[in-house]
Amino acid sequence: MLTKEELPACPVATMVELIGNKWKLLIIRNLLVREYRFGELRNGVPGISQKVLTDNLRALEADGLIVRTVYPEVPPRVEYSLSDLGNSLRPLFKSMEDWGNSYKEYVSSSTN
Repeated sequence: MLTKEELPACPVATMVELIGNKWKLLIIRNLLVREYRFGELRNGVPGISQKVLTDNLRALEADGLIVRTVYPEVPPRVEYSLSDLGNSLRPLFKSMEDWGNSYKEYVSSSTN
């Protein structure tokens, strides 16, 4: 988690710092639907390596955006879900989805 002193002055820069890489965006996109286990996330984010997924999950957890729950089973079951703070990103992702769909329509209509 960033300290108060490490936070950028610009709020947009703060958001980019927290979720500004494609892997974090895709991980959060999936977790907006439901909880996931590690292997499910790896399969749901094509092209991500195990190390990169692990690093990004740890960063998202440290920043308070996701929750890692370990169930006392043999073998241990670990699930990842959005925290309340992470869930507050839902409107942002909906806006991104809407914009992406609009852009796809724009490109489709421009090529005809």
